Formats: sequence, structure tokens, C-alpha cells
Amino acid sequence: MKESWGWFAAGAGFQRALTLLSDGAFKLFAHLSFQADRRTGRIAATHKELAAALNKSTRSIGSHVSELQARTVCNVYPGKNQFAVTVYEIADPYWPYHRTKSCPDAPEQSAYVQSVRECFEGLGCVTAKFDASDAQSARRLQQRSVPLEVVQDALLLGACRKYVSWLNGAPPEPIRSLAYFEPVIAEIQKTTLQPGYSTYLRTEIRQLAKKWHESTASRQDV
Repeated sequence: MKESWGWFAAGAGFQRALTLLSDGAFKLFAHLSFQADRRTGRIAATHKELAAALNKSTRSIGSHVSELQARTVCNVYPGKNQFAVTVYEIADPYWPYHRTKSCPDAPEQSAYVQSVRECFEGLGCVTAKFDASDAQSARRLQQRSVPLEVVQDALLLGACRKYVSWLNGAPPEPIRSLAYFEPVIAEIQKTTLQPGYSTYLRTEIRQLAKKWHESTASRQDV
């Protein structure tokens, strides 16, 4: 094989889904299967994110999700609305891996992971995707009772440092996973940030991002 990573065991369940589902629903099923956490068979995503990934409308995604439920291919634990994160769990007959558990996150853990996700994706210096491994990292942080504020401050601080390194001539390689911030989280846990430092970080990252984008634009104009 040409690639040694990214494998998915598309077995009998995958073949069965191919003949059972409509084209659009099967495409959604395949996407969810490829992106799901291998240990749980679950993935959390909004309708908007799925629509963008599959080049579909949110209305089409809603229809396909309903089909996956009706055909009992996926267990769906919806958010409060189409803009909220929904947890999708591939049903046992269609999931080829052994899973550690088959229940969705507890509400408090789901809220924690979603908050980390929003902060991560809003940094601007990361890859756009907060994937299943990142979600699992966030769950572990919550299980270790790491305060959400500490994680958010670490993300902001790490991103500020990344922007500074780019502005100083380092290769503009984006941050690719939440694991990148583990040392920064440990650093903040060992010290006490001054009052108002979180507000400073939020302001600083906006200014650094602006400088970086202006710098990038000026180089493109040359």
C-alpha cells in the first residue's frame, strides 16, 4: 500500500451500509466512520461542519442524519439546535473496532470539550480541524480536573508564542493538535497568572494575528 497510516477497517458492516443507505446518507456515514474515535466509535460535530466537509447544505445533512437514525446505522445524541454539537456514534453492527464504551459524554464533559474546541479553532494559527484525538485529549484534561480557564489561557499563551516565532522568521508551520499545548498547560499549572492576564492574552493574540496577516499580505504584494 502507498500509505502506512490512516487505515480504516471497512468490513462487512461498511458493505452492508453501502447497499442500505442512499448515496448522500452513505457518504455521511463514511465520513463519520473515518473521523470517529477508534476507541468509542463516536465523533462530535455540528451540522454546519458536516455540511462544509461534504459540500452539502445543512438541510441535506439533517435529512441524512435522520436516515442514519431510521436505519439504526448511527446512534445520534443531538445538541440543542442545528448549530450545537451533536454526538454521532456508529452502531455496533457497522463499527469494526472494539470500543471502550458506547455512551455519549456527560453533559459537563461535553460542554468542557466544546469550549476547548471553540478556543482552539479560534486561535488562527492552528489547522482548522479539531479532530477525534483532540477531543480525547480534552476529555483527559477534564478527567484530570484541569480547570477550563487554565486550558484556555494555555491555548492563548501558546498561540501568542507561535505568532511571535513566525513574525521573527520561523517557518509558518501551524499547530496541528491540542497535544502541542500540554507543556504550556503544565507551565501555567505551576504558577499563578496575574489578575487580568487572560484579558491581556486575548488582546495580544488579536494584535499578533493582525500583524502576521498584514506581514503575509505585504509579502504577497511584492
